[in-house]
Amino acid sequence: MEPLNIFLAYFLDWILGDPRWFPHPVKGMGRLIAVLEKKLRTGQSKRMLRIKGGLLVIIVAGGCAFIVWLALSFLRRTNPVLETIAWVFLGYTCLATRDLFSHVRNILEKIRNNDIEGARQKLSLIVARDTGNLPQEKIIVATVESIAESTNDGIVAPLFYLVLGGPVLAIAYKAINTLDSMLGYKNEKYLYFGWAAARLDDIANFIPARISGLLIVASSFIAGKDSKNSFFTMLHDGAKHSSPNSGFPEAAMAGALGMRMGGAAFYGGQLYVKPYLGEEKRQVEPFFLSDALAIMLISSVLMATIGALFRWVV
Repeated sequence: MEPLNIFLAYFLDWILGDPRWFPHPVKGMGRLIAVLEKKLRTGQSKRMLRIKGGLLVIIVAGGCAFIVWLALSFLRRTNPVLETIAWVFLGYTCLATRDLFSHVRNILEKIRNNDIEGARQKLSLIVARDTGNLPQEKIIVATVESIAESTNDGIVAPLFYLVLGGPVLAIAYKAINTLDSMLGYKNEKYLYFGWAAARLDDIANFIPARISGLLIVASSFIAGKDSKNSFFTMLHDGAKHSSPNSGFPEAAMAGALGMRMGGAAFYGGQLYVKPYLGEEKRQVEPFFLSDALAIMLISSVLMATIGALFRWVV
């Protein structure tokens, strides 16, 4: 049943997306992390901050995975049909294809209506950078970067772990990813306390990020984009990113569209200069967002199909 379950989870994500009213597990993880952070992020010792940050990671990621394992094990013994429903439902909550698509379409609609302020506000919902003063070109570049990164974090990596270990491993990945998004900053506040979350996220995404890059290359070929440039840009620029993983899907997307990502960006009012990925072969236009969405969608279908075939064979 697992190959079918993977497809059902994928298509359920497309049908339901991420309604704001829905008590999504990731929202629960976020609340739990916030509560534990207040209790554990105390004291000035770097060593103790690292230990407490590591403890928080174990509690959240391990606890979420254990609860899911316990629930599925109980349902397996009592009602296999309910176990299958829970499997599909939990798998769906780990995916973000529809949600990413909707956010980007909203940004594109604002740009097409010349509502740049509205586009900045919509962009702020999916990126951590400051968006208040971004011109149209920078909005498009930032959105494409987010599409590329989210292709891994919100689609390929969750499917990868769903294939390997079902909802237990997929939920553990989402917990790790959420921990990193909340604590994995290299600033004074989180440099030591968030160290474990950041390192574990790097490890968890190491293989999926490279799969994402290759899927983007393949998808750019299917979509009629520059797959050759996508592949060589990924090889040449993928490791330039400060993250050991994000650069691979971003560089592959930059090469596919013939654009350049990176450069200066503000986060919380502080300037950061990222290395450039790709070359600016064409002027940045709004249709880049549609092209990037097409590549993302094809990548998601390829990953779901490959994953289901793998489970069917294995």
